Amino acid sequence: MKKSTKSVGAVAIALGAGTLLALGPAVAASAHVSASATSTAAGSYTVVTFSVPHGCDGSPTNVVTIDLPESVPSVTPTVNPNWTVEKVVEELARPINDAHGNELTERVARVVYTTTGAGLPDGYRDAFELSLQLPEGEAGDVVEFPVTQTCAEGTAEWVGDDVPSIVLTAAVEGDGHGHEEETEDAHGSEDTGAAGDDVLARVFGIGGLVVGAVGVVIAVLGRRGAKA
Repeated sequence: MKKSTKSVGAVAIALGAGTLLALGPAVAASAHVSASATSTAAGSYTVVTFSVPHGCDGSPTNVVTIDLPESVPSVTPTVNPNWTVEKVVEELARPINDAHGNELTERVARVVYTTTGAGLPDGYRDAFELSLQLPEGEAGDVVEFPVTQTCAEGTAEWVGDDVPSIVLTAAVEGDGHGHEEETEDAHGSEDTGAAGDDVLARVFGIGGLVVGAVGVVIAVLGRRGAKA
């Protein structure tokens, strides 16, 4: 019986190790450059964060180039102390108007972050933030930001199925920042809740007074009955 238990345990360990080895490459492959946003509402102002979690086959990252779609004509990059940042501008075939009605004859086509030191070592993460206005569109529309990761040895292009992207949600009416209506709703809920709590407290208070009065009456009647 003991011999059988050991055999079963050995088989389980072997199967577990095999599963981990099989899943290892898949887990490593899924760790690619990704994008997340503080707001995904169509037409809203947002801060998109690009996360770089590793190098190129063990080689440190020296340059991160983020391409902007034509639907995003302008951007404000966040300064990262470990990198220099450059906005690459290109002429527009036809002038367009920005959100404030200003005519634009050129747009920021890409933002390039270049390391100021030995680069981002493989296995370490850094993040790059861009402040921009998302394009108008319908919920479910995808805004893609192709990224090129240039390493000391090798290059990784995050495009196609692996392209960092933001999926738009429904537009929010308000000041164009995608927050006003949500804030009003939140305040409305809080005010309604506070009013409900106040009414409930008053009801319990009145109920307590009634119960107390009834108790006094019963006590008085009880004493009178005892004396009689």
